[in-house]
Amino acid sequence: MKRAPDDTGAAATAATAATPVTTAATGSPRPWLLDTSAILTLIEDEPGADRVAQALRQPTTIVPWPVLLETHYATLREEGQAEADRRIALIKQLKVEILWGMDEATLLTASKLKAERRVSLADALVAAFAIRRGAVLLHKDPEFDALTGLLPMEALPYKASADSS
Repeated sequence: MKRAPDDTGAAATAATAATPVTTAATGSPRPWLLDTSAILTLIEDEPGADRVAQALRQPTTIVPWPVLLETHYATLREEGQAEADRRIALIKQLKVEILWGMDEATLLTASKLKAERRVSLADALVAAFAIRRGAVLLHKDPEFDALTGLLPMEALPYKASADSS
């Protein structure tokens, strides 16, 4: 079931408040950074959508530009222009900080992740944004397992593979 732009709060209303992850230095809540897989989990109301809704209620939730890019092209390929455009409009309506640009430090962090770990370019970029912003990366992508220990992450329930019963 796909959510319309105006009903994104349904899961949020049903969910209980999450305990925010805090930084050791300040004790203040860390921001959350949503990967493409987390955004699609929310939009498609998959298991874990309630957790994404909880992150959206935190003081700061971030969506970097590669997430919008991936969401748009994947949806464009699978469901067409109208749905791809609708999903971008939906993301822009969420209570998130969209990062439209990238500084040199984020670029170099992404480069290092891509060179040293087995991750896609998009995932290296998303992880670099999370590292540079001190954010917890919320995702449903097993590829991020290659980055365990490098940044705080929370994995949503993975989809069952076709060959598992």
